[in-house]
Amino acid sequence: VIPAEMDDLIEQLKTTSVSPSDATTTLLCEIAATKDPKLFDKHELAECFLRLTQSKDTNVRKEAAKCIAEITKSEVQRKKFTKREIIAAFLECLRHVPTEDGSMELPIQICRALGNICYLNDEARDLILELKGDAVLLQLLDIATIEDAANAPQFIKVRGGLLSNYLLGGEGLAKRAMELGIMQKLQRMIDNGASNVEQHEDLLLNTLPLLSILTENVADLNFEAQLNIQLSRILAASTNPDLAEMCLELLHYQAESDEVKLLLAKDGLCETIYNLLEKYKTLASTSEARALMKLACELIVLVLTGDESMHYLYTTPLLKNMVDWLDSTDIDLLTTGVLALGNFARTDSHCIYFVEQQTMNKLLQVLAKNNGVRDDVRLQHALLSALRNLVIPKPNKNAVIQAGLVQTILPMLEIHQPPVVFKLLGTLRMTVDGQEKLALELLKNKTLIEQLVHWSKSSDYAGVTGESLRLMAWLIKHAYLNRIAYALPRKGDAPAEQIADKMPLSQDYDRSSLNEFLANEGTVEAMVSMLTAQHLVMQNEALIALCILSVVYLSKSGEPEQAQRLQDQLIECNVGAKLAELITKSSDSMTKEIVENLQNCINLLKTAEKLVPHLEQHNINELLKSIPILTEYCTL
Repeated sequence: VIPAEMDDLIEQLKTTSVSPSDATTTLLCEIAATKDPKLFDKHELAECFLRLTQSKDTNVRKEAAKCIAEITKSEVQRKKFTKREIIAAFLECLRHVPTEDGSMELPIQICRALGNICYLNDEARDLILELKGDAVLLQLLDIATIEDAANAPQFIKVRGGLLSNYLLGGEGLAKRAMELGIMQKLQRMIDNGASNVEQHEDLLLNTLPLLSILTENVADLNFEAQLNIQLSRILAASTNPDLAEMCLELLHYQAESDEVKLLLAKDGLCETIYNLLEKYKTLASTSEARALMKLACELIVLVLTGDESMHYLYTTPLLKNMVDWLDSTDIDLLTTGVLALGNFARTDSHCIYFVEQQTMNKLLQVLAKNNGVRDDVRLQHALLSALRNLVIPKPNKNAVIQAGLVQTILPMLEIHQPPVVFKLLGTLRMTVDGQEKLALELLKNKTLIEQLVHWSKSSDYAGVTGESLRLMAWLIKHAYLNRIAYALPRKGDAPAEQIADKMPLSQDYDRSSLNEFLANEGTVEAMVSMLTAQHLVMQNEALIALCILSVVYLSKSGEPEQAQRLQDQLIECNVGAKLAELITKSSDSMTKEIVENLQNCINLLKTAEKLVPHLEQHNINELLKSIPILTEYCTL
């Protein structure tokens, strides 16, 4: 239709709309057949069509509604048709669906027209609300059996479209629909659909989007347990990717709750997803199929983040299935297997079992193949998270070290992706806990220490800065604390002279690791800067590290040259100012342990001549007296 012809048709229609006839129906058919809605934009059609929608002739009403549906595909006409009388006429007609003759042709066209008028149109939605039309629209959901079989699929589709376009109007409309019982209506429809997913595919494809809209607009919308189970069953039975995606997205949202995680775990959702992924994994060649696969994988992992659901699934075949995925050549299945095992590894007994069963060795083999700069960051992060958990129980540490964890991890220092670095450092820190031999070795690793000093100063990622400092402090502590523990008095208030007297002149242990550590520029500065870290646990770790350095180098048995160098470095890093800042900022929240370590540290520093005036300059003795926990001891 060219513009001139359209203008002509509309003029004729305006003439005949006063007393419609067969000619009117013909004109309406021709107008409805146009492919370009913009041809209507310059015309004022609402009044003319209002008359036609009120015609006694059902055919005229049907064709008029069909025309309005086409015309209102244009934004300009949507606004022009946003009239109370037109919307009221449509609602009145929908109030009587199904019609006496059972035909769905007119309701279909009215749903289309009203749906298009509502599209991105709050004014139209508000009119529907004012006219209490939301109750009329929701009443359409009660139509379970449609006699007009030929038109049933089309009605199901346009009913869903109309309600979607209306409910997308936001929170107010969604909440009002909830008050009118929309959830119960949708639940009934989904129960019906789930009874035979293949037969009711259209019904489900046009019902589930309404649940998604409600989920987005109603805060903390929790579905009934039955509905979540039905979604899980539909997912298992469906072969339609769009339907699978809707179920997965809805279940994702619901599974944020631990109660739902357990419900879905017990209902076998994770096994369902595993079976579907095994069945379709070779078909995930398009980006849409791959996105769907990722969504399914993420849901398995999400369910496993719940404590009860994880414990339940540990006793099911899913555990073995996830171990099997460690051999997968598909990066998403492999990563999911690793993430799942990392979640199973949240208790000591599970971690010990994984080491005994060689699952840990499998994880290390995967890491060895994926520990380079160009490898998948998400997989690296997952592997390090899982290994970090496995290395926490004491009985596992030696086995994991023997299996080559450290050698596999150290090449990853080349990777500068903050999430990977954060996990890498945390994994090393957990591995070194109580492992004196390993800590001594790592203190000598120049590449590692230089990198830690660099990250402790320059990372934009607070977690990496903190982990770098903590790993250095842990290396010092676990390499030397057992050697020098005798020199740390149990009570923090012993005078400095006593400490100095307690230290034997010759101490038979190897200082070479610590010498090499301190030979790296910035190591002392790092430990001193850590005194004013945000977290008490880090402040405490810094104090312990400084106590160890003081015992090893500042005692009478230390080498005079090294003692001088350490004193100069400590003064250069302004250790007095940092201790003063620590006491001023954190004294109110200090625990007994931190206060004792602080006193030990200060007393040990005082055994060095150069440091005495430096500490006095910063008024450390007076500041110590201000710590609340110490004044409490005194007044007992």
